[in-house]
Amino acid sequence: MPGRFTILVTGGAGYIGSHAVCALKDAGWPVAVIDNLVTGFRWAVPDDVPFYEGNVADSDLVAKIIKEQNIGAVMHFAGSVVVPESVENPLKYYDNNSSKSRCLIESVVKNGVKHFIFSSTAATYGIPKESPVTEDTAQVPINPYGMSKLMTEYMLRDVSAAHDLNFCALRYFNVAGADPQGRTGQSTAGATHLIKVAVEAALGKRSGVAIFGSDYDTPDGTGVRDYIHVSDLAAAHVHALEALIAEPDRNHLLNCGYGRGFSVLEVLDAVDRVTNRKIVRKMEGRRAGDPDSLISDNRAIMERFAWQPQNADLDKIVSHALAWERKLGEIRPE
Repeated sequence: MPGRFTILVTGGAGYIGSHAVCALKDAGWPVAVIDNLVTGFRWAVPDDVPFYEGNVADSDLVAKIIKEQNIGAVMHFAGSVVVPESVENPLKYYDNNSSKSRCLIESVVKNGVKHFIFSSTAATYGIPKESPVTEDTAQVPINPYGMSKLMTEYMLRDVSAAHDLNFCALRYFNVAGADPQGRTGQSTAGATHLIKVAVEAALGKRSGVAIFGSDYDTPDGTGVRDYIHVSDLAAAHVHALEALIAEPDRNHLLNCGYGRGFSVLEVLDAVDRVTNRKIVRKMEGRRAGDPDSLISDNRAIMERFAWQPQNADLDKIVSHALAWERKLGEIRPE
């Protein structure tokens, strides 16, 4: 077992970051969290995890955390993730996702941290000509969100070549679900993730679910996506950490998905099935830039990390999301 230095999780009070904190703790790793709480929640961080409220671009604060907590690796989740907002406000995304990542990477290098795991996205592929998508598929983002993440991937490649730092960029497909033990889940108000929106509708928190486009080149005409359970995604980060430590001269750029897709209608059918009620469906026009199908080729991560998903079942993903949504109603009644 490698030496147990502490892992700094940026954005650890947010959706995916809080699941990574749980996965690291479950695997025996000491953890510290930095989060500015703009979209995260202080209660999402366990009481026994050192928490720093602040910005990853604050180099003095990051240096302090690295020294105080004996940080040996960083998992970087902090950032902005809403695609339409990135089109309306690109400067926000280039600031939060690119510029602030640059500051964080600089702090990491200056303070001797050797390993960096980056929360990237399948949006870096844009609209791929083929699906499933391999890691060698051309990266041609069609929105500032995808481009801002791709810029950080490029920064990490260049910095790794020049400094004693290795990295793993994990390109997420559609993340969904919640911790099976009910410790954390997707808590952001006004979230745009389909499964989150659908379980809110099933519990009466929304009047229905909009379906954006029914004329795609798919079996039922609605867009097909690869949905990955957030706990399986968090587990992939722990595998990535261990791989970086084991081979300090090797970097990884890997897809995170299940290698199969579900249409919007199939997802809504699953929610209806799990909840035993019928969600109101509202047909609307296509959104710009939505591909017909976006499915990962996940062979590389499974071969390289011996990562085996434990929750690759749509009904299970929906059930966990639903359980968290009910619990969230108790935590935050409004």
